[in-house]
Amino acid sequence: MKKLDKRMKRLDVMDIGLIKLAVAAGILFVITIWPAAMSWVHSVNTWYFLIAFVIFAIRPGYRFWFK
Repeated sequence: MKKLDKRMKRLDVMDIGLIKLAVAAGILFVITIWPAAMSWVHSVNTWYFLIAFVIFAIRPGYRFWFK
């Protein structure tokens, strides 16, 4: 665990942003090459993705704006 903490401290804001973009690109890649994943994405109500976004963004948003 100490090694992980040491490595995480070497990352800066740009690295975190690039990790986020890499994950988004990976997800887009998976849903384009896997037809079942694409059909699942199209079949799910769009509002569920918005609700998930809000739930996942609450803690970082709170910590950024209010702490």
